[in-house]
Amino acid sequence: MKNKVVLAYSGGLDTSVVVKLLQTKYDYDVITVTVDVGQDDDFKDIEEKSKAIGAIKHFYFDVKEEFAKGYLIPCIKANGLYEGKYPLATALARPLIAIKTVQVAVKEGTNVLAHGCTGKGNDQIRFDITMRSLMPTLKIVAPIRDMNLIRDEEIEFAKEHNIPVSIESRKYSIDQNLWGRAVEGGVIEHADSEPPQDAFQWVKTQNMPDKACYMDIEFDSGIPIGIDGKLMSIVDLIQYANEKAGSYGVGIIDHIEDRVVGIKSREVYEAPAATCIIEAHKDLEKLTLTKHEIRFKQIVDEQWAWLTYSGLWVDPLKTNLDKFIDTTQLRVCGKVKIKMYKGSLRIVGRESKYSLYEPKLATYSAGSTFDQSLAKGFVELWGLQSIIANEVMRRSEE
Repeated sequence: MKNKVVLAYSGGLDTSVVVKLLQTKYDYDVITVTVDVGQDDDFKDIEEKSKAIGAIKHFYFDVKEEFAKGYLIPCIKANGLYEGKYPLATALARPLIAIKTVQVAVKEGTNVLAHGCTGKGNDQIRFDITMRSLMPTLKIVAPIRDMNLIRDEEIEFAKEHNIPVSIESRKYSIDQNLWGRAVEGGVIEHADSEPPQDAFQWVKTQNMPDKACYMDIEFDSGIPIGIDGKLMSIVDLIQYANEKAGSYGVGIIDHIEDRVVGIKSREVYEAPAATCIIEAHKDLEKLTLTKHEIRFKQIVDEQWAWLTYSGLWVDPLKTNLDKFIDTTQLRVCGKVKIKMYKGSLRIVGRESKYSLYEPKLATYSAGSTFDQSLAKGFVELWGLQSIIANEVMRRSEE
């Protein structure tokens, strides 16, 4: 009897090629696992494709709610943006996919797991570390990485073994879930060229409405609970925001990203909901938290994003950071109004019962309660050491 291997299977080029490689090169019986994190695929078709290639069994998990509540909500609270840009969509999904794959391996009585990651990307780290943290004795097989395969070779291998390859897969490498869509490869690797329009599916790049649109997002303890006056589940709210913001051209991210392995990569993402929700959340924090809380939380948020991006979702430090972040969110309640127009986004209004904005203190008009005469002494003390330092430097130059 052959040994069994459980493969995290998306149905795309990489993992489909891996099914066949695990059979022909490694002599395994392959069990595939597909995890639905909101990628909007035909999951019946994925199952049929898996079995047609030769998998002996297939598992499917719908975890959109679990993904949104256990991964996306913490990301929102942490204003999760790697290098200030990437909202961590793929990075957030990988630990959950790894967890479900391990669960199947335990059920099937094997400690051999596989994935379709390359040796250049970040996903290999996210899968390997999460899987090993849950099952330290497991064996991980990654044929694309281990055999040093390039995409052209994968496509040729797929042709030789009658594995269907979509036109889209020939042009780009794509990963998507509720929180975003990542587009890599092909002409996108030319960092000096604008991505072609066919790279985008969620965000309009032309024929956008000629009139501006507004979107109101309501938060309770840092969690988005309503949009445009309607209370929604987190999954429905994200899907609604993706469609609305995307239709106004909002949500394209194009930047040079530092991968964990040391490579700089040109990355293109579509993340309309993530872009709007995180921007609104950050604005509401400015209204409700003190400047001291905000400054320190920015340090925590940056570290949180780095841990998530670099595959350390299971590290105890992330759990510690989550606990701090949760305590800051108790007063992050209220509504934020976003204005969108032909790809642009800006916050135009916010309100909260915990607002630290006091109009009578801030106003320059009649009715101000701020005693300006107190400021003179404060200013002198505030800059005292700077003034003395400059005086000392002048004396030393004489």
